Order: sequence, then structure tokens, then C-alpha cells
Amino acid sequence: MKIIVDENIPYGKEAFGTLGTVKTAPGRQIDSAMLCNADALVVRSITKVDESLLAGTSVKFVGTCTIGEDHIDKDYLTENNIAFTSAPGCNANSVGEYIIAALLVLANRYNLQLDTMTLGIVGVGNVGAKVYTKASSLGMTCILNDPPLADITSDPKYRPLSELLECDVITFHTPLEKGGNYPTWHLVDKEFLRWLKPNAIIINASRGAVVDTYDLEEALRTQQICAAVLDVWENEPTPNPELLRLTAIATSHIAGYSFDGKVNGTRQVYEELCTSLNRDVTWDPRNFLPSPLVTELALNVDEHTSLTGAVLSIYDIMEDDKNMRDMLLLPPEKHASYFDELRKNYSIRREFFNTIVRLSRRDNFLERKLAGIGFTLSNE
Repeated sequence: MKIIVDENIPYGKEAFGTLGTVKTAPGRQIDSAMLCNADALVVRSITKVDESLLAGTSVKFVGTCTIGEDHIDKDYLTENNIAFTSAPGCNANSVGEYIIAALLVLANRYNLQLDTMTLGIVGVGNVGAKVYTKASSLGMTCILNDPPLADITSDPKYRPLSELLECDVITFHTPLEKGGNYPTWHLVDKEFLRWLKPNAIIINASRGAVVDTYDLEEALRTQQICAAVLDVWENEPTPNPELLRLTAIATSHIAGYSFDGKVNGTRQVYEELCTSLNRDVTWDPRNFLPSPLVTELALNVDEHTSLTGAVLSIYDIMEDDKNMRDMLLLPPEKHASYFDELRKNYSIRREFFNTIVRLSRRDNFLERKLAGIGFTLSNE
């Protein structure tokens, strides 16, 4: 069995090598010639999987180690009896931690009190649900919007988008849909932005085209809204330079790039391929995971920035922001390769639960926040 795997998938060779011969390649370079004798294809979001890639090949299984599926032509796969799987929820916790890090940085920068603020969450699937739990633990009032879930459940907790327009912060965690009953393409456009408060903050860690680049650029340039945090961009890997300059925090589509999240994606697709082949699961990622850089963390309860310090000591989002902004020092023709290199060579980032926090003294208020965003607290 021959399996083509994106080279940026952690442990791709180790996992899928238990099932056959693995060949790895850069995701943007995977083409039909490479797949002519392949039985399975395992990708990430940068590889467009459709008829132009698969026609004439022997591929019978496609897996994407991502939660998003908009790069996959699932209708074509179904019509041609090609099995498909994704990795729902694999990096949801990672994105949730990214949002918390961004919120804490913005709170310090703009002197905000998060526990007095409202957070609108658009899309309350695996990722949005994690954001809701973590933000609520910080005392934020969360208003949820998810039309598909509202229609399925009739649960009144899902509010219309119009009710989120008064929120202090709105964060987006939706799939990208251009049509259908729930379109999200350019959901954030000039009309949407026009109704926001002047101190509103937009966060997008879903898909770049959920936000209209030029409308958001204008809103930031004219100070129609306060700030934007963008992890995803229209026309990746060549984000709009002016929008990049104007954002408060800018990163290279890495919100879900915790090592734990990426390995979860590998494991989920590997196990689905095992099921498809009627093979036993023999690869266990726990045998390969590296130790976290910070295994224990001592916090002084009396420092009012202790929570932010804890988060940034594990995940310094501003380092990712600096790396992204360094793109602006390069000529435009090098932006795409630089963006891809940031993702390919992303440092190992472990999630908060891998770190045990020891407080200088008992503080139930701080303990609830730390536990709520995912840290492991010492019992001593």
C-alpha cells in the first residue's frame, strides 16, 4: 500500500508507515503525477483535493488532519467511491488557548477588564465551545450564534447575529461556506462592520474569507472599530500587507498548531484509515510526544498580571505576531514562501494542561481561572 502524506503532518511516517509505504511531500506540491499509484492521501488545509488532483489516480482514501473541510471536494469523492475522513475537534483546545492568549494581551494593551466585557462567539462547534468555556472562566459574558445548531436544537441560547453586534469582542469559528442555507463567505463586510461599536474588537481564527479584507482594512484605517486579531487571511499564503500592518495581533494560520492538536489530527485520520482497511490500531502517539518546555510553573498570587504571565510563559502569542510582521520586511514576491515557512517550521507548542501550576498561596478566584482555561493545578 502506498500512502502520500503532507510532510508537515507530525509523525506521518511513523503512524501511516505501520500500514504501508509512506512518501511525504510539501502540501502545495502534491499533484496528480505523485498520486498515480497511490492508495491513500493524507493532507492538511493547503492541499486542494478535487477532480483535477485525483482523476486518473488510484487513490481510494483521503484524510485531512484538520477540522476544516472546505479544501476537499467531498461530492467528487462520494461520486467516485473514495473514502474520506477529517479530524473534527483535533485542535479545538489549541484554538481556544490562542483566543485566551489574544484576549489577555489585548486586555493589557488597551486596559480592558475582561470580566466586564461581552464576547460574541460565531460558530459554536468543537472550537467555539472551547472558547465559550475558557472565556466564561475569565468572567466574560458570552453570547452564542450558530444558525445550524439553532435550527437543529431550537435551543434559545443560540442568538441571532444581530444580537452580537453590541458585543465588545466578536470571534469567528465557522466553516467557510459560499452558498447553502448558512453562507459565511464575507460574513464580516462593510455592512456588518458598520453596526459595531467603535471600541469593538474582531477576532478571526476560522477561515480568511469569512472576513472581507478590504472592508476590514477600511474599518481599521478609519478607526471605525478598535482592533482586529487575525490568524487566517484571504488569499493565503499572500495576506494583504496593509491589513497585516493594521491588525493588533497577526499570525500565520497557527492558532490550531499546538503540537498536541496536530498529533490529535494525525491519530484521528490514522485510526480511520485502519478502520477502512480493517486493520488493528498499533501506533500510539503517547510513545512519541516530547516533554513540555515548561513542566511546572510557580506563580505569585499577589502579582495582578500573574494569569497573563502564566499564559504567555507557555504560549507567547506575541512571538508569533513578531514573526508574522517580519514578512513586511521582505519583498512581496517572497511573502508566500515566508508564510509557508512559518507554518512548516513552527516551534513545538504544548497545551496548558501539560503544565502544573503552583501558587504562592491559595486563591480560589485565580485557581478557577487557571483551571478554566486548561492548566493543571498542583494539589500541594
